[in-house]
Amino acid sequence: MIIVRYGEIGTKSKVSRTRIEGKLVKNIKIAIGKKNVRRTFGRIFVDSDSQEDAVKTSKVFGVVSTSVVKKISSEFDTIIDEGTSYASSRINKDTTYAVRARRTGNHKFHSNDIAVELGARIGEATGASVNLSAPDKTIYVEVRDNNAYLFDEIIDGVGGLPLGTQGKFVSLVSGGIDSPVATWMMMKRGADPICLYLDTTPLVDERTPNRAISSIEKLAEWKNESIKTYIAPFGDVLIKLLKVEDYKLGCILCKRMIYRVAELVAEAEGAKAVVTGENLGQVASQTLDNLYVIDEVISKVPVFRPLIGMDKNEIIDVAKMIDTYEISILPANCCLGPPPNPAISSTLKRVKKAESELDLDRLAKEIFEKSKVERLG
Repeated sequence: MIIVRYGEIGTKSKVSRTRIEGKLVKNIKIAIGKKNVRRTFGRIFVDSDSQEDAVKTSKVFGVVSTSVVKKISSEFDTIIDEGTSYASSRINKDTTYAVRARRTGNHKFHSNDIAVELGARIGEATGASVNLSAPDKTIYVEVRDNNAYLFDEIIDGVGGLPLGTQGKFVSLVSGGIDSPVATWMMMKRGADPICLYLDTTPLVDERTPNRAISSIEKLAEWKNESIKTYIAPFGDVLIKLLKVEDYKLGCILCKRMIYRVAELVAEAEGAKAVVTGENLGQVASQTLDNLYVIDEVISKVPVFRPLIGMDKNEIIDVAKMIDTYEISILPANCCLGPPPNPAISSTLKRVKKAESELDLDRLAKEIFEKSKVERLG
């Protein structure tokens, strides 16, 4: 079978823990195809001996680690005999080894008793040498009440909280490096994404929306289900915004319009936040002054920026880990509309004066109503 470990969930109250564990079990079943998954206090077990299932389970949000294990009785002599046989099939005289044991429940022996006795027996059976600091192979024994489990590998999981336990959010996904990472980080904390892509055709060609769609499809692999996505026609409205008299505000007006549309999506979907990949100081529209002005336009839901304090290399490292980086660097043309010298320190007074040239609430509603809603991934 596969043993599944979680961490943060175990710190919750009894009621919350039961609810969150139940969601984690459900998500594991979705990930590996509805196999028998059951929980005991502190552990979840999957009836499967598949390494592939163990790897898939490790990528379920909320899982700290997994192992394919052999289940045996918790009788001391059985642990030693079975453990010696198990280790002998994995260790030879040229392999250094260590035994790590842990125990939960009431037994007549301690974890150290298992480590000492089993370690000695393995050495006698294989001729291998013990190395407690840097062994070639580690044999693990986990004793839980009437059962014990033998394993030799721990597959690290992603941790966090089970997806779907923290409500829904609207994520602004552009297809660049940052926004998929911001979305994934919110998913890791248990929140379920509704993606919003603002299609700026004719200011971009088909490569740009295709890249955004591909990045959302990759995120759906982490969810193990499709992601509801709004694809909003934004190009014609963006052209209007870029033609205002105070043209240096183009990027600020663009972002404020995007937030207007995102708020409408959040209302329609019952989402409790808007999430962006913005990072402090990375581009002109992401200075503290400009973020303050941009945020003012949205009032019904908060805006979260998971990447706000990260530098680009840190973001790239996460993008590579979650397999969105190669998609995000595919050839695509960025928006051709931004002014050559965009404003880096706007004010509300200046921005609202520029916006008074257009009926932006009406335009935002039109964009929302014309959006295509698809399930991606």
